[in-house]
Amino acid sequence: MAEQTKYTEDNIKSLDWKEHIRMRPGMYIGKLGDGSSADDGIYILLKEVLDNSIDEFVMGAGKTIEISIQNNRVIVRDYGRGIPLGKVVDVVSKMNTGGKYDTKAFKKSVGLNGVGTKAVNALSNYFRVESTRDGKSVAAEFEMGNLVNEEKLDETSRRKGTKVTFTPDEVIFKKYKFRMEYIERMIKNYVYLNPGLTIMLNGEKFYSEEGLKDLLGDGINEEDRLFPIIHLRGDDIEVALTYSKSQYSEEYHSFVNGQHTTQGGTHLTAFKEAIVKTVREFFGKNYEPSDIRKSISSAISIKVMEPVFESQTKTKLGSTDMGGDKPTVRTFILDFVKRNLDNYLHKNTETAAKLQRKILQAERERKDLSGIRKLARERAKKASLHNKKLRDCRIHLGDVKKEAYLDTTLFITEGDSASGSITKSRNVNTQAVFSLKGKPLNSFGLSKKIVYENEEFNLLQAALNIEDSLEDLRYNNIVIATDADVDGMHIRLLIITFFLQFFPELIRNGHLYILQTPLFRVRNKKETIYCYSEEERRNAIKKLTGKPEITRFKGLGEISPDEFKHFIGDDIRLDPVMLDKEKTIEELLTFYMGKNTPDRQEFIIDNLRLEVDLVEEIEDEINKS
Repeated sequence: MAEQTKYTEDNIKSLDWKEHIRMRPGMYIGKLGDGSSADDGIYILLKEVLDNSIDEFVMGAGKTIEISIQNNRVIVRDYGRGIPLGKVVDVVSKMNTGGKYDTKAFKKSVGLNGVGTKAVNALSNYFRVESTRDGKSVAAEFEMGNLVNEEKLDETSRRKGTKVTFTPDEVIFKKYKFRMEYIERMIKNYVYLNPGLTIMLNGEKFYSEEGLKDLLGDGINEEDRLFPIIHLRGDDIEVALTYSKSQYSEEYHSFVNGQHTTQGGTHLTAFKEAIVKTVREFFGKNYEPSDIRKSISSAISIKVMEPVFESQTKTKLGSTDMGGDKPTVRTFILDFVKRNLDNYLHKNTETAAKLQRKILQAERERKDLSGIRKLARERAKKASLHNKKLRDCRIHLGDVKKEAYLDTTLFITEGDSASGSITKSRNVNTQAVFSLKGKPLNSFGLSKKIVYENEEFNLLQAALNIEDSLEDLRYNNIVIATDADVDGMHIRLLIITFFLQFFPELIRNGHLYILQTPLFRVRNKKETIYCYSEEERRNAIKKLTGKPEITRFKGLGEISPDEFKHFIGDDIRLDPVMLDKEKTIEELLTFYMGKNTPDRQEFIIDNLRLEVDLVEEIEDEINKS
């Protein structure tokens, strides 16, 4: 019989605030990551600091926020009231200390539990806070949450406000890199939700006058809108919506108290219900909800007293009440949309007619597809019983009560050897593998019918659970894992085309990535270094000295499962697939997948890397060594 471990007073430990945050960062900022994903921890740190500055603007103090990000050092400066000088150190280093417990001061604040800036402090190797008010200034500097310096100025000419400087700790966030595309998107959302606010990012100005109308206007160009954007505003609520002429799927942006609720919640559920209810009653027809909402592009923002979120990262609203003397979230949104959208449609008969034609078109398409959808679902159901294409994982994106849900990943691979290596080395809790059989079909210009007719596309759609919307998406990260050769690149392009054509919001919402895999292995008897570029290979040779053994990986199938676990674990390198903000999806697809135009030929020639010479040079070196 195994000896029982003794459980005594010695087993009970009390960690101080910073030790607990550093030991369990996921409880405070969600996942860690290296900056390749929009919800990685380094962006949450920035958001936590920014939220405090935004709250100052909301309270009427300070119309400009300045952000500087250089060499991983972040500076956020606002011109609000400034932290009370006697509490500067406490506010950033004592848990459950803050100015937002008193609802008189911050009625509809995002950060209510006094954790945000403490987490930033504890998870930064350098953190400085400086507050100026009443002609006086106090500053404090910390390293990993430990106070190392404090400054007090009785007289200063600095403008009032708060300035926070921090550098995320590389011990916690390994090999991280800020991607400005994600930060720009975050800042745009802040200005859309706070018309009149100016945010300067490294000298570039972000500003919005028309709020959510500007958000949709920036996301869907005028030619692709079925009708002008409907923009409705009320006390504690703002709504914008239109329909896309070319997009199949539904698209929603939802916010609570300025927080982007990427996973929706009670407010988004009520908003979708309200649109269906209002449209049905306006036309006096019991249209199917999916027909009413097909191709919708919309946004909703509400303000709630003391909101309840389902996690510290506040991505899903759990509140059922608006707070104060207001009704439930559902009733509040249903009443607002019913009254205002109904009025708008009565006043704008041309828009109402276009909407009805769109619904009838969606109804016809659904009925045309009904037979093939039924067959496709039956095929997918049979395939799932003995599906060799999908090796699923245990945790999925909807499992919000499990801490690892944000790490859920589906690898899309080509061929048996590559998928076999990933399958054997993956984390079975959070990583799933979908194996392609050869090159997928080029879906450019095809209708959604092909998604059901093509078994591979249908099974991929079923694995992701995105047939009707992204709401039930099963994996946070969808990673294309193909060889870095011509065939592998072509497969990547075909998969990206599939998602752009039928599920563009997957890409817009930052779910699609390319897996980086090493090109070389450089090793001696003591150490092995995996290199992702020629520069890394040369550095590795210098580091290992002598004549290290150099191996060039020609495909994923050549990498053993024991080695593969290094490339899809903590040190995984992902390149996010992002849309060019200057081009529409139709323009992108036409350029890359349409007929071979002179423009594309010129692009290929200009961007072609002459790798043959490089490969020959490397192989010569390998043979000599």
